[in-house]
Amino acid sequence: MVIAEESTAFPGVSKPTNEGGLGFAYKWNMGWMHDTLKYIQEDPINRQYHHDKMTFGMVYAYSEHFVLPISHDEVVHGKGSLIDKMPGDRWQKFANLRAYLTFMWTHPGKKLLFMGSEFGQWREWSHDRELDWHLLDEADHRGTQNLLRDLNRLYSQEPALYELDSDPAGFQWLIGDDRVNSVFAWLRKSSTGHPVLVVGNFTPVVREGYRIGVPVDSRWLEIFNSDAECYGGSNVGNGGSLAAEAVESHGEQVSLSLTLPPLGVIILRPQV
Repeated sequence: MVIAEESTAFPGVSKPTNEGGLGFAYKWNMGWMHDTLKYIQEDPINRQYHHDKMTFGMVYAYSEHFVLPISHDEVVHGKGSLIDKMPGDRWQKFANLRAYLTFMWTHPGKKLLFMGSEFGQWREWSHDRELDWHLLDEADHRGTQNLLRDLNRLYSQEPALYELDSDPAGFQWLIGDDRVNSVFAWLRKSSTGHPVLVVGNFTPVVREGYRIGVPVDSRWLEIFNSDAECYGGSNVGNGGSLAAEAVESHGEQVSLSLTLPPLGVIILRPQV
């Protein structure tokens, strides 16, 4: 596997050489990285004006085989650690970090996360010292590490999150234009068509009765919640599951009336 750390729009970096490409297996998606980091660093009240930075990556997502990188360049040379980029007080910084990592893990593209970001190290990384492992004695740092552990486990268990990364059939926007509420919702689909629903609320406001159309008339299980108490969140959610209702929404015959946690991303799948 050969991966290009490459930031231009040169076409075909990850296409085979016999098709005129450069033959790399993957290419870093630097545009996605810069856009989403710019968004997540904004105060939530201003995110409605930068909404497109979270959606634009899907415009070109299938032009290459991409890796989503949070690289060494973003956490050194005075740029600050990943959690230090987050706005708000300590609780909001961790909530933003958890939401951002969940957004990243559920977005098409392979994942690259630089060391220390997985538990919210405050200091910039330095090759002269080890990571600040002592921070794991604190509940919010440990909760972030638990979140990433569970995201990795879920990623390996849900084919919808990785099988069709480079195929448009593996992704469907449900809500990409709710900039007023800073809410995003999309489906990831496996090669057999089984869906996973991802909903992100990037404001510190709990949103109740938020209706989203879904393609399966079933009870939907909330299989992940970045706001769970075990990760350091406020434990706002949907009680583990909820049933689809016969209310048309977003082009679907049935829909869910969801409670969206503050600065949180939830993942659901149908119980079928």
